[in-house]
Amino acid sequence: MKVIICGAGQVGWQIARHLSGERNDVTVVDSNPDLVRRATDTLDVQGIAGFASYPDVLDRAGARDAEMIIAATYSDEVNMVTCQVAHSVFGINRKIARLRSQSYLNAIYSDLYRRDHMPIDVVISPEKEVASAALQRLSAPAAFDTEVFMNGQAHLMGIAIEEECPVVNTPLRQLTDLFSTLRATVVAVRREGTLFAPEAKDQIFVGDECYVFTHADDIPRTLEIFGKKVTKQDRVVLVGGGNVGLAVAQTLEARAKRVRAKVIEKNRICAERAAEALERTIVLNGDGLDAALLAEAGISRADAMLAITDDDKTNMLACVRAKAEGCPYTIALINDPTLVPLMTPLGIDAYINPRATTVSSILRHIRHGRVRAVYSIGDAEAEVIEAEVLSTSPLAGKRVSEVDFPEGVLVGAIRKGDDVIRPMGSTRIDEGDVIAIFALAEDVPEVERLMQVSIDFF
Repeated sequence: MKVIICGAGQVGWQIARHLSGERNDVTVVDSNPDLVRRATDTLDVQGIAGFASYPDVLDRAGARDAEMIIAATYSDEVNMVTCQVAHSVFGINRKIARLRSQSYLNAIYSDLYRRDHMPIDVVISPEKEVASAALQRLSAPAAFDTEVFMNGQAHLMGIAIEEECPVVNTPLRQLTDLFSTLRATVVAVRREGTLFAPEAKDQIFVGDECYVFTHADDIPRTLEIFGKKVTKQDRVVLVGGGNVGLAVAQTLEARAKRVRAKVIEKNRICAERAAEALERTIVLNGDGLDAALLAEAGISRADAMLAITDDDKTNMLACVRAKAEGCPYTIALINDPTLVPLMTPLGIDAYINPRATTVSSILRHIRHGRVRAVYSIGDAEAEVIEAEVLSTSPLAGKRVSEVDFPEGVLVGAIRKGDDVIRPMGSTRIDEGDVIAIFALAEDVPEVERLMQVSIDFF
């Protein structure tokens, strides 16, 4: 597939890395020659320096033959015009744009993106994706990472294995025997920095980070088996009242079960805007690192603190201070992946990577077959892909044990009708089933092949 990626920043580069690694014909366009050079030097891609919205630049990028364009520059307007030019001048079939401004995302203006108006097939909002990720982290405080699949019926949870874990040094095969009714599967383990798909004979050790696919109803029991306590999140402090913080606070307000939230925002204009938009949430104007302000927000009595400003270091220090004041659970928004190894030494319980959430959202609309969701793990090390099994898929009609999956691939869950089940070797995969598969990055193309429909299906 020939793809043009406009914008060679963090998101654009990561998408280019995914697609070029899967042998797609990728061209990266950016107005900054240094970013283009970084992409061409480190990835198997072509590069064009120039403004993505200019027709002659897109022409040089090969737009006449492109099947998809992804507009992920830092400007909403450039992304929108780029999609318009791609449609009107070059007839590119699939157009994806990243838009940040909330005005462009208002549902009452959704007609704007019709093909006869502003032809954008998929609009990605980083702020909405990050807010959703933040709420998911709050819903599973014992996990350092979490994502929802199968319409909320299944969850992927990242669980750090500590000394008190009851199943340390236990082979995974034995876990299946001990907890036969538990609908949970360990699909990946990170050990000493290396992520791998475990085999049945592999054991879990202290210091491991396990990714577990579990039925939503079995989350409390799964966490208990892995030595984690399930706690309620009735009181939450948010440091950062921008678009992300406001979206999180509004969602918490809308929940049937009331969550008492307080927002700390340093910028007075943003704080006033948040205060006007929120009904029951107290908004404090000030520095989230100020101990007196945190005390006023009730940090010592809070169940969780979420630091989601646009500054990584502020978020990390706010979490450290909240911990020192007695807050049991902290989450930090971290843009720079090189800071992630500092999370554990600093005692920060979980983090959100905006780049990973945005990349996952874009990949969901790129993957072949009937893909419903994609989640990128770590620094693009692996993906979890949820897709419907069609009659033309090589998986249809086979038992799990009969499918020649690569070593880096494991099936996490299968949904048959309304039931989500734990896959066994004897489980038959039928047409219409929804399957969630963990795959290391190098094995994603093979998973796509297994999910791919034949050309005559269309």
